[in-house]
Amino acid sequence: MNEYMALTSNADDLPSLYVNTTQPLHSLLSTASYRIRAVTQLLENLAMRGDLTSDTVVLSDSALLCCVPLRDGCDVLDVIARRMDAEPS
Repeated sequence: MNEYMALTSNADDLPSLYVNTTQPLHSLLSTASYRIRAVTQLLENLAMRGDLTSDTVVLSDSALLCCVPLRDGCDVLDVIARRMDAEPS
């Protein structure tokens, strides 16, 4: 595994956002958890609203707002899984 892995959520073909795959596992887990929990909080707040009316553009932007940090969190969880698989039992 390379020391730096480009995040899936990079906006173009020339990545500028990376995860350092050599960071301690607890640091990587904290990073992934932070992003996933932020999206979870936003979605829970939306779910608690009684009346949620929006146009297509707003809903599309909200979905993208959720997708980016979720994808980042999943990328970091993938790094954790690869590191754990590579460790001797």
